[in-house]
Amino acid sequence: MNTDIRAIFFDLGGTFRIVHEDKSYSDNAKKRIALLCEAGMDPDSFHQLIDARYDRYREWVLKHMCEAPEDILWTRWLAPDYDQDRVTAAAGELTYLYRQAKGERLVVEGGVDTAKELCARGYTLGIISDLVGTREIDEWLDRDNLRPYFKAVQQSSVTLIRKPHPAIYYYALREAGARAETSAFIGDNLARDILGAKAVGFGMTIAVEYEGMPPLKPTDETMPDAKITAFRQLLDIFPSRGRVDTARILRVGEEA
Repeated sequence: MNTDIRAIFFDLGGTFRIVHEDKSYSDNAKKRIALLCEAGMDPDSFHQLIDARYDRYREWVLKHMCEAPEDILWTRWLAPDYDQDRVTAAAGELTYLYRQAKGERLVVEGGVDTAKELCARGYTLGIISDLVGTREIDEWLDRDNLRPYFKAVQQSSVTLIRKPHPAIYYYALREAGARAETSAFIGDNLARDILGAKAVGFGMTIAVEYEGMPPLKPTDETMPDAKITAFRQLLDIFPSRGRVDTARILRVGEEA
């Protein structure tokens, strides 16, 4: 672990943002998906069909560390038996709605204030996300006025490369003007977030273990340098650019 950390990169889903279930929010998205595809079946049943197909797609992306373009996602994997011209034209909107059908994504408690304070302390911040779809992240950053705080935003739906493939980390480092050995990565998935960052040579890796999450079970290959149980704990670990407060680090297996 390097204590000279100057840049901090974040995963999004399960790390910086979490899903909040809202039935009316999800139901509305399901109805719009069925209408766009002219599914000819009730929205819940159609969503179950899409979900089953998405599971097979996930097997493919995890095997190849690759994300399909949105039009290919829908015409090859999720809705190949529906009007292809219609589905292709609506692919971006369909992906956006499919995400909404799972629930509303909200920033974790203290997330915005923590990111702003880390910037004020001199750290360069970036995002590396496997979130499916090209619309959601940009819309969220602009809506919440967060874009100025992130010098790099790399999305697998844009690069078509998924974590733990090293390339998406290198893209983010290059965009941010950062070096791997003086960068930290924070994520919730050991097999993707932490493994990929370690493969690239990040100076520090931190896994999240929020309340209600299963306990982290790392292997030697995926063992992070630290864990956090609340996002604000990053302010304890990173007091100023180029420093890590090792006394405030919580190791995997330790209680907060």
